[in-house]
Amino acid sequence: TFPLKLWLLVNSPCVHSVRWDPPGEGLLINQGLFERELLGVGPDAAGGVELFKTKSFGSIVRQLNLYGFHKLAVSLASSTAGSRPASSAAADTSYPDGPLHHFWNPHFRYGRPDLLVKIKRLTKANREKLDAGLEVTSRLPDDF
Repeated sequence: TFPLKLWLLVNSPCVHSVRWDPPGEGLLINQGLFERELLGVGPDAAGGVELFKTKSFGSIVRQLNLYGFHKLAVSLASSTAGSRPASSAAADTSYPDGPLHHFWNPHFRYGRPDLLVKIKRLTKANREKLDAGLEVTSRLPDDF
């Protein structure tokens, strides 16, 4: 599922375009690097495995929105982040080829893969359940 892909990407030492924000409560995505590294767009794009069925960053943002992620303003404090939440002495790994996007979801937290089951795609049926006060969850794949 899309949230599981994000979880694996943000926690992978091989992926440089998606990082945790300093408190580990959101994602920082370097659009230019993401497009080259994961969508295969641009002159120096890697020709690896296709993770997403799109080459459009806008489609990725749409998926984030459908799964309940909200875009936040990027502050100077959030523009430097490594693959793990920042400690008091975080190294400067700011992105020179931005733009940088910051997304937040209450159930997407560093060190908490158990919360991923609470992230559901906001379909019409799921919206109706939420409006009726019912809980909408999914289960993690068995191999996770």
